[in-house]
Amino acid sequence: MHKSNLRPLCITFFAGGIWDTVAGILYLFAIGTGRLIDEPHTHSFYSVFLASFFFCFAYLQFLSSFNIRRYIFIVGCLIIGRVFYVIQLYVYILFVKDFPTTFWFTGIIDAAFVLLYFIFTFRGGLGIKDLFLPFRESQKIKYNQQPAEDLKC
Repeated sequence: MHKSNLRPLCITFFAGGIWDTVAGILYLFAIGTGRLIDEPHTHSFYSVFLASFFFCFAYLQFLSSFNIRRYIFIVGCLIIGRVFYVIQLYVYILFVKDFPTTFWFTGIIDAAFVLLYFIFTFRGGLGIKDLFLPFRESQKIKYNQQPAEDLKC
């Protein structure tokens, strides 16, 4: 039954929402030039701007986790975003002179989320196509033929 197979993905996706909420709160109140964490230097406008994105990502993760099979494409979108962030972060840390290593641990956490998303997606019986290609209306029938409780976590 798919319901129990996707539960670990639902829980991990919800946890990713908590992680992004924490990041949003930090960017809103603690990160930025003249604030508690000001390395790398970030104007407060951009800190608040980034916080808004983190809150949007968290919202998507929280709500999607309650019906993960239907919104699996959002997991794929977050994978792309997290992978881009991890690559960008470590390229800057390794190759940009004097770039602060303040957020090195966030790259590890985000990489761990990506790995868990892939593992739990495949163990739940879904594939790469489900993650990165949204289903068309003609494919919707496949999802709606399952009992309603089977679509949720």
